[in-house]
Amino acid sequence: MNRDIQAFWSLQTEETLSLLQTTPDGLTTSEAQKRLTQYGPNLLKPEKRTDAVTLLLSQFKSPIIIILLLAALASVFLHDAVEAIIIFAIISISSLLGFWQEKGAANSVQKLIAMVSVNALVLRDGRQEGIPIEQVVPGDIVVVEAGSLIPGDSVILESRDLFVDEATLTGETYPVAKSSVVLDVGAPLKDRINSLFMGTHVISGSANALVVNTGKETEFGKISERLKLKPPETEFERGVRRFGYLLMEVTLLLVIAIFVINVYFSRPILDSFMFSLALAVGLTPQLLPAIISINLAYGAKHMAAHKVIVKRLASIEDFGSMNVLCSDKTGTLTEGLVKLHSAIDLDGHDSDKVLLYAYLNSLYQAGYINPIDQAIQTFRQFDVAGYHKLDEVPYDFVRKRLSVLIADNDTHLMVTKGSVPNLIAVCSSAEDSSANRVGIDSVREQIQRKFEELSSNGFRTLGLAYRDLGSKVRITKEDETDMTFLGLLVFFDPPKAGIAGTVGHLRALGISLKMVTGDSKLVALFIGQKVGLSSTQVLTGQDLRRISNEALLQQVNSVDIFAEVEPNQKERIILALKKSGNVVGYMGDAINDASALHAADVGLSVDSAVDVAKDAADFVLLEKNLEVLVDGVQQGRRAFANTLKYVFMATSANFGNMFSMAGASLFLSFLPLLPKQILLTNLMTDFPEMTISTDSVDPELIEKPRRWDIKFIRRFMIVFGLLSTVFDFATFGVLLLILNATTDEFRAGWFVESVVSASLIVLVIRSRRSLFKSRPGKYLLVATLAVCSVAVAIPFTGLGHVFGFTQIPGVFFLYLLGIVVLYLVSAETLKKLFYRRLVVVKF
Repeated sequence: MNRDIQAFWSLQTEETLSLLQTTPDGLTTSEAQKRLTQYGPNLLKPEKRTDAVTLLLSQFKSPIIIILLLAALASVFLHDAVEAIIIFAIISISSLLGFWQEKGAANSVQKLIAMVSVNALVLRDGRQEGIPIEQVVPGDIVVVEAGSLIPGDSVILESRDLFVDEATLTGETYPVAKSSVVLDVGAPLKDRINSLFMGTHVISGSANALVVNTGKETEFGKISERLKLKPPETEFERGVRRFGYLLMEVTLLLVIAIFVINVYFSRPILDSFMFSLALAVGLTPQLLPAIISINLAYGAKHMAAHKVIVKRLASIEDFGSMNVLCSDKTGTLTEGLVKLHSAIDLDGHDSDKVLLYAYLNSLYQAGYINPIDQAIQTFRQFDVAGYHKLDEVPYDFVRKRLSVLIADNDTHLMVTKGSVPNLIAVCSSAEDSSANRVGIDSVREQIQRKFEELSSNGFRTLGLAYRDLGSKVRITKEDETDMTFLGLLVFFDPPKAGIAGTVGHLRALGISLKMVTGDSKLVALFIGQKVGLSSTQVLTGQDLRRISNEALLQQVNSVDIFAEVEPNQKERIILALKKSGNVVGYMGDAINDASALHAADVGLSVDSAVDVAKDAADFVLLEKNLEVLVDGVQQGRRAFANTLKYVFMATSANFGNMFSMAGASLFLSFLPLLPKQILLTNLMTDFPEMTISTDSVDPELIEKPRRWDIKFIRRFMIVFGLLSTVFDFATFGVLLLILNATTDEFRAGWFVESVVSASLIVLVIRSRRSLFKSRPGKYLLVATLAVCSVAVAIPFTGLGHVFGFTQIPGVFFLYLLGIVVLYLVSAETLKKLFYRRLVVVKF
């Protein structure tokens, strides 16, 4: 196939089809498969590989692991092959555990994402077929309509009233009219009205288009390749990164100091180096990436059971941290079943003429089939055999009007519906119930009073106007002038049953709900009061145009209702909430919600949403219901709480043990543990944490949103790390001064005490409650007890001999048991004091 089509917008249709070796009926399935293999998936960047080999190799990418592997090779050259094999075996086992867990997590998430993938409608084998967008190939004929994402750079074959939003590519605010024409070869991108570009979306109308370029070959792909675009960092990812910096600082300082001091005491350089590296491994939470993946995948599966599908795994933690949720009104706070209540004339009487003209406007408009038009068409049907459509000016969010030019015999009538204020602005007259025309200024207040009366009672009201355009067969926005106001369309969408209770439930979870709607201020205020929003203060789109970003930042937290807002203002509201320190969720399913979904920390859409909204979302709800969100938030908080449990273990017991080892190496005449013994200790204490995702979570950790607090983690690490160090040194004293342990007995005794205490302490620090009031999960408890049993048994096995341990006299165990029990009791007491006196927890 010839892909050398540099200026496809300047070619005749037949020539383009020939060059791409396709037909107006599309490709065959077999040919499309060949091209998918040849050109690859239709993605802006390669899909992250989750195959077994890639995941396995990723377990070895840590710099510390690489250095340890090199050190093991050095041991081979120094004729210490046994040491090298042991180190390599421990690293391999640890990596295989991480691989096994991450592989299962990746498979689960892929299955969930497949449930809500965005599809493109293409012609294959001469018939329409929905396929995932990434499977679209050059030569495909795609069918697009209002709400569709453009799956690749394409040339239009045929279209009907097509308008496309190209703001993401050209920055153009208004939708661009598109049609099938041939342009000059030098036409700039913004003037290529016969072309559709990947990354843009259809506002109204429909078209069949021939895909020319996909993936990186598209205009959007070239930009993303130059800028190396990547998804914005989530709040949780920022926390993990800051935590990583904290560990790196502590580890580097400690390891360098220990290495220098050991060399200063004339200990073998290789042993000192290996000892320092082993300490680094002990301080590094190697399994943190795996633990995070497992927790998130576990949370994703539970959220799916509650009808919430996760598209971006890292967003689960942000879901739990979310403290502000912005939502549209229709279908979320209300039933979403918009019904036409009445069609009234200027005098407030039911009018067949108003209803007929509204029916014609809604029937012939070619844009997105929205609830308003569906309500008009189902209220009453008319015989329209004598009418036909000539032209249309689609709705946009600036004019807030939609006009259709309709022919009725020799009369060409433009019928326009839209926002009442915006419609009155283009009218010069009005028609009363007797078909008499009066000047618009004489009835403006009368219309406004009726509009406000209906709005304050919860009715959504649109205006309807018309104009006789004589023989004109085409219309533009400029024709929307000198119109005659005909009447009002009154719609009703009642609040959902039980929605006030759901809003209260969200508030109890620490989430404030904010309504962001294009509806009038009075309607929004009525619904807000019905659903129980805490504040009745309202900011309108007009208010937002007047105030500065700084002023909005001061007001945004105290306002719960934003009405009459435009799409770009939704994004501005989201950004202001984020800048004022909130983790913000946004729920939307319409064409005009895409920018707000991108801007939010947590983007939420529904499975029935338009493609552009579903693609921008982090989560897709299988049911448009806020109660579903409540379950999702709780699962997100469980995942976050269990991730932090591993962090607390890694920064307390691990830090304490490694600090003790480093300190002991300064006054002992021998290394307190050999490098291979340190690695074994680290492996065994990490093992129970693989089950942390199944652990139970205390209710208070779910009640409020929590975020990373590095200062708190540092304080926790110091307090509980020092406690661990105190009991480690107590163990040293008992082993050396009371039990007179030999070097091998010392190492074996301390190994047992380290593993048992580090494993059991997790049961204490996993909760702010007493160990007896917060029971650990079954799998965590079983894994912890199993590791403790193995640690006690190892010195008496052949494996213990391999690792350099010797059998321990029975009396040793009595002392070690006493130390461990006293350590756990002290940790429980310190925990109570720590949470009561030192901090008000705010993760």
